[in-house]
Amino acid sequence: QVQLVESGGGSVQAGGSLRLSCAYTGGTYSMAWFRQAPGKEREGVAGIELGTGHIYYSDSVKGRFTISRDSAKSTLYLHMNSLNPEDTGMYYCAAHSIGITYSLTWYLVTNYKYWGQGTQVTVSS
Repeated sequence: QVQLVESGGGSVQAGGSLRLSCAYTGGTYSMAWFRQAPGKEREGVAGIELGTGHIYYSDSVKGRFTISRDSAKSTLYLHMNSLNPEDTGMYYCAAHSIGITYSLTWYLVTNYKYWGQGTQVTVSS
């Protein structure tokens, strides 16, 4: 059984940084971070492909966020710098990509079989 548990969210002022963690059990898969702001659809933020280690970012976070994985600790991270109020939302960890070509599907909600419960990030101006 795959379990994903996010942590590290909180409140921060614009320009600040946070590091999110996602502890996972039950297997190793391609994984990603998503976020969902109130009243908006869930969107892919960053993904990391199993095997190749290829990394993908949405344009809105490229250059500010960094996704990484520590396989020894079975933990996925999202380092977030230069945060702004538009980054506010619930952040989710996702695992087990079911798409054929990860580079084309990493950002799709429907591409993942397992999800964590989320951790809230609030950025004030």
